[in-house]
Amino acid sequence: MTMTLSPTQQLPDQLSFICPLTIEAAGEKQSGIPQFRMVAYTGGLMRIEGFPHPVVVDLEGLAIDRQDIPVRLDHQSRQGVGHTQRVAVENGSLVAEGLVSRDTSWARDVIRSGQNGFPWQASIGAAVVDAQFIPNGQNVTVNGRTFDGPIHVVRKAVLKEISFVDNGADSSTSARIAANSKEQSSMPHGTQSQATTAQQQSTTTVAAPAPATPPTTDPAPPKAPTMPPASPAAIAARATQDVSDAPAPEAPMMQMRKQMAEETRRIQAIRSTCDGKHPDIEAQAIEEGWDVTKTELHVLRASRPQVPVAIQGTGQSSRPSNPQVFEAVALMASGLPSSRVQALYAEPVLEAADKLRGIGVQEFCEMACGQQLPRFRRDATGWLQAAFSSASLPGVLSNIANKMLLEGYNYVEDAWRRIAKVASVNDFKEHTRYRMTGSFKFQQVGPDGEIKHGQLDEQQFGQKADTHGIMFALTRQMIINDDLGAFTDIPRQIGMGAAEAIAEAVWALWLSNPTQADGKAFFHADHNNYSEGADTALSIDGLTAAEILFAQQVKPNGKPLGIMPSLLLVPPGLKVAAEMLMKSLQLNETTTTNKPKPSTNPHAGKFDVVSSVYLSNTSFTNASNKAWYLLADPNRLSAIEVAFLNGVDRPTVEKTDADFSTLGVQFRGFIDFGVREQDHRGAVKLKGEA
Repeated sequence: MTMTLSPTQQLPDQLSFICPLTIEAAGEKQSGIPQFRMVAYTGGLMRIEGFPHPVVVDLEGLAIDRQDIPVRLDHQSRQGVGHTQRVAVENGSLVAEGLVSRDTSWARDVIRSGQNGFPWQASIGAAVVDAQFIPNGQNVTVNGRTFDGPIHVVRKAVLKEISFVDNGADSSTSARIAANSKEQSSMPHGTQSQATTAQQQSTTTVAAPAPATPPTTDPAPPKAPTMPPASPAAIAARATQDVSDAPAPEAPMMQMRKQMAEETRRIQAIRSTCDGKHPDIEAQAIEEGWDVTKTELHVLRASRPQVPVAIQGTGQSSRPSNPQVFEAVALMASGLPSSRVQALYAEPVLEAADKLRGIGVQEFCEMACGQQLPRFRRDATGWLQAAFSSASLPGVLSNIANKMLLEGYNYVEDAWRRIAKVASVNDFKEHTRYRMTGSFKFQQVGPDGEIKHGQLDEQQFGQKADTHGIMFALTRQMIINDDLGAFTDIPRQIGMGAAEAIAEAVWALWLSNPTQADGKAFFHADHNNYSEGADTALSIDGLTAAEILFAQQVKPNGKPLGIMPSLLLVPPGLKVAAEMLMKSLQLNETTTTNKPKPSTNPHAGKFDVVSSVYLSNTSFTNASNKAWYLLADPNRLSAIEVAFLNGVDRPTVEKTDADFSTLGVQFRGFIDFGVREQDHRGAVKLKGEA
């Protein structure tokens, strides 16, 4: 399991915490069976083999599902010693007592060694279900005590067995000795004085049992004391693990390992999100089990400057003074997920906006502009002129439109960003891209010391940006209907339209297989980047053929290109197959003869899988659910490029003049971009069929 500072650090899935114990002589009523008693664990720090830092076991999460727990020697199941009669968590400590009931050589060794004064100790074996790492500089409260990191906290564990050993880990634990056979044979439940006495003893001794006198009658077997009800934490842990003496089945162990691995990934993601800049958030997120989304939300809030908001009431005279409050109200009305709204604004803004939930467009505009407006149905022109004569309302509406347009823009699939180079142009003219193609290989310097010049031949590729946009407005109809959500939905739809415009431009060009300057299509056999036939279907052999095809690309001077593919682009119908080929280490060959079954997958983890719904959409020319591609990293060798004016890769919103008596207020959303194919050597296409 991986539960420490490094995701590669392996921790044991079993632990043992060791403590002193005692063996007492059996009384006449105990059939000569020796007993042991112990304070097994006092809730403090322990050093345990396999854990790089001290360990604390949370006693609230320790499941004790049976009272007759096996007792062994050195954790060996074949070296049986006896069993417990009672195990419980009392007064912040784990206590146990039982009988040396096994008739084995190891049991006799334990008894004889105890008679000789050997200070036996106990090792409590438990299966780890849930563990937490507390890093340096942070602290945690467990078992009513506060501990400083770095430490490991075992939050949930299942008690499996107890063993006699000769070394201790918890220095605070000890065992109480029964002076004679008349002393009580069962440890009192919940007796604070006895637990305190046991913890105050500094040494452990063993009472040597006297030779047993054969009884004249068969005594009744000793009765095990009644166990108090299990705690809720123990019941929760009990549901996750089999606590029988037999080895745990494979499924629960695999499930436990999966949970630990997921916890490690969660902690690593939280640390990456906090980036060392928010230690308090990081500690709280790890301790309280936050996911990455909640952590990101708190980091965003902490990173924002806190803006004070003045709210005295709900009337017109006490309107919010912060324009962000009105933006938040509109975004709440839009149906935007609360987590997204919370990520945009500070807590005081959100609290003030929450008080205004449910207001309509007319009340919203009246509060935002900060003045009493005429009734719209009686005087629409006067209402519009008064509302938009202020500087605050148009600005608030512009900000709302911009945020909703961007929200919609991010809704649409953007797989094109994975396969295209994203570039910048500074105007709308035709631009020429140059790629040096000459040889810059180092040449040996001759005796005369002359260094030769490299060749500066070049290839040219075009690019040009155009403007794409649309108008939208807060209309009279929206105002009369008093629907604030209707206004916010329009820019969101337009944002989605902007994203769709880019995606469709990229994939339409990609699938059209445009003609190049040499008169041949972009993907063409003469360009050494296209292959078809039944053997081009996505498979191990097909991937091998595509990789070889890509490797055969050369520079204009005939030398190897020296760039290998890194992306596997597939339509939705091939996505699962592609991901399995990239993740499966073993494969079963069922169609090819003379191959071992199973055999190693030579392409596992070699390429990143990218999938787009546009590749198989029949509204695009040459769309296919069988064709697939191998591409180089677009930042090294781009097959297609998307350029944005001045590098602005998201829509822009501007307010425009409008006829207020008719339209209210108008906005325009636009984005400037261009799409153009680049170097055909950056990608190969496999048709996937004959």
